[in-house]
Amino acid sequence: MVKSSLRIIIQLLLISLSAGAVVWCYLKSLPLGMSIAVFLLVVLIYRMLSLFKDILNDFNDFVEALKYRDFSQHFSILRAPRHLRFFRRGFNDIVGGFKQLSQEKELQYQYLQNVLELVDTAILAFEPGTGDIYWINSQMKNLLSVPAIKNLKRLERLLPALNEAFYTISPGSQQIIKVDIVDRPHKLLLTTNNFVTGGKQMKLIALQNVEEALDVTETEAWNKLLRVLTHEIMNSIAPISSLANTLQDRLSLVDSRLPIHAVDLKDLQDGMQTIRSRSDGLMRFSTSYRNLNKIGQIHLSQFYIRDLFENLAALMQPGMTSKQIMLDVILKNPNLKIEADQQLLEQVLINLLLNAIDAVKESPEKKVMISGEKNQQGQIILKVKDSGKGMDEQIMERIFIPFFSTKKTGSGIGLSLCKQIMLLHRGNIQVKSVPDKGTTFRLQFP
Repeated sequence: MVKSSLRIIIQLLLISLSAGAVVWCYLKSLPLGMSIAVFLLVVLIYRMLSLFKDILNDFNDFVEALKYRDFSQHFSILRAPRHLRFFRRGFNDIVGGFKQLSQEKELQYQYLQNVLELVDTAILAFEPGTGDIYWINSQMKNLLSVPAIKNLKRLERLLPALNEAFYTISPGSQQIIKVDIVDRPHKLLLTTNNFVTGGKQMKLIALQNVEEALDVTETEAWNKLLRVLTHEIMNSIAPISSLANTLQDRLSLVDSRLPIHAVDLKDLQDGMQTIRSRSDGLMRFSTSYRNLNKIGQIHLSQFYIRDLFENLAALMQPGMTSKQIMLDVILKNPNLKIEADQQLLEQVLINLLLNAIDAVKESPEKKVMISGEKNQQGQIILKVKDSGKGMDEQIMERIFIPFFSTKKTGSGIGLSLCKQIMLLHRGNIQVKSVPDKGTTFRLQFP
């Protein structure tokens, strides 16, 4: 760099001196000297122009290589004139850097392409303005039954409902859509997101065929429900049928003209009482099942959690005091609000508190705690904790199943209702329990 710069400076100085000599000879009327000075000036200017021409030619080749991404271009250094070696060495370094970046980018693209081909999700990216598809994996082609597609206009003709969903679905949201592909119904989970590349707004679409998974889940749910219904009904009908047959046999042996013996009368009364009891049990079961399914919608409102806790304390405290159970209410922020259906949320907490009371009734330390807080993600967390006997893993896995209960007189719908209400709030209910140490129910709201 120093040598090249020095050479250019010397060339410029010589040109300046030659130009000065031409002027001086002209003023002194020295035609021979002026001729020599003019000749030297022309030679020096020609050499300077040749120098810049060589540099400009190399620079033009360098720019063309960058413009057309021709990173195979290499500028020879060994055979180059000295004044070009520095520039060519710099050009080679820059082209080599771009070549390495291009190779890394291509490697990343190939890696991403292979990964997206391996996933089970169908994926495509398109430009909403033109409908041009910039990328599509084989899973999407197989799902749509199109071996090749470059624009969504073709999809508009084949699957208009799905094509419309591609454009109308909001970024970051999910939607289940039913479509017929090659005369076969599909239930697809559609997910989308927007991104910008190359100055263009793009839309990324992901499709998953969830019909089979939903069918399996639905079938399992129905099977569980049918098993529960069959079990409960058979448990009630079997003794009723047996007693009815026994009573019929007893009555067939009694002569209508003779009075019924007191012992036989007592047996008949006991049998009728049992039939009535089991019939009442069936009615209670039917009522419980109806209650489990009648909650369909919620009415949201904002209210203070402190008011909610005060209502619960006023309702539950007298009964707990009579049973020598201590109730702790913890709310660090008294101004904390929640958006929920207040009546349904109270019902959830009452169910959990009643379970906690039942859990601690035989514990040496009878203590129940209810608390509320906001976590780092801004979600409202309510907890009901007891110092009771706790539960093992097997029971915890089943406590939210309808009609499952560990109590002799329990209906098994309380916690199922709690879970259903939390799902309606788009929240969840979780349980953590340690045998002989206690149980904590955690309600999380969005």
